[in-house]
Amino acid sequence: MTNATTRRRRSSIGHPRYVPYLFLAPMILLFATFKLYPYASALWLSLTANIGGQTTFVGMQNYVRLLADPLFYKALGNTAIILIVQVPIMLALAVLLAVAFNSLLLKTRTLFRALYFVPIVMGLVAYGILFRALLNTQDGFVNYLLGLVGVDPIPWLGDPFWARIAIVIAMTWHYTGQSAIIYLAQLQSIPGELYEAASVDGANARRRFWHVTLPGLRPALALTVILSTIGTLQLFDEPYVLTNGGPNNATLTVGMYLYQNGFQYFDFGYASAIGYALTIIIAVISLIQLRFFKEKP
Repeated sequence: MTNATTRRRRSSIGHPRYVPYLFLAPMILLFATFKLYPYASALWLSLTANIGGQTTFVGMQNYVRLLADPLFYKALGNTAIILIVQVPIMLALAVLLAVAFNSLLLKTRTLFRALYFVPIVMGLVAYGILFRALLNTQDGFVNYLLGLVGVDPIPWLGDPFWARIAIVIAMTWHYTGQSAIIYLAQLQSIPGELYEAASVDGANARRRFWHVTLPGLRPALALTVILSTIGTLQLFDEPYVLTNGGPNNATLTVGMYLYQNGFQYFDFGYASAIGYALTIIIAVISLIQLRFFKEKP
């Protein structure tokens, strides 16, 4: 190899167009190691089963088993119920809080913003334990307060209906402040001239909210709806700490069912199949939501 050829190769490697890739190389390596490889490994696991202590390739058998598994559909139904009930309630409260935080009529707005954002800082397990103590049927503080006004103790964690309500209450308390702060940031980007023009046209506060505030919140609404949906479909910590999936599997979620199969029954192939099925469900729902919130030309 001549010196001229060597110089040409060195100069091509040092060409400015390759410099960005050199800076990206550490991130690409980390992403491939801690993201792509686990995804590929989980996909391979979903096509295997532990037979006689040996990992054996079984093709699509885990997915066929999943389609005929009534407990999976039970977990999926429980997750859907919590999603349909909790997410709209949480986001509606977040919008109202954001509008209140943005109002000049509210004194000490900064203090209220901080107070409503604090719950998101608390760890998931910690706040799950907190609500388990608050909602205890025998000596929980919530039932104590209800008793003061003559209401009988509610079996928050021992009845299928109330157990779901308990999870909805806990999640709403924990995540509403986070969504409210996102909406508040979006509200502050809405030009004040729009409100002034609406007022000049005779629009009252309700009409200004529907025709100025909500359209202005559209990008933030799309973000929070999609993120909240994904988070709820992956729900694990709250039912695990509060009810452990009970009573009678009434609060068993897909995330909990995946955990049970993988780390209690050590059926990692089937657990991986559940994970990929959940990924497909999340992708489909997210695409539908993106099309719904897409700006119309």
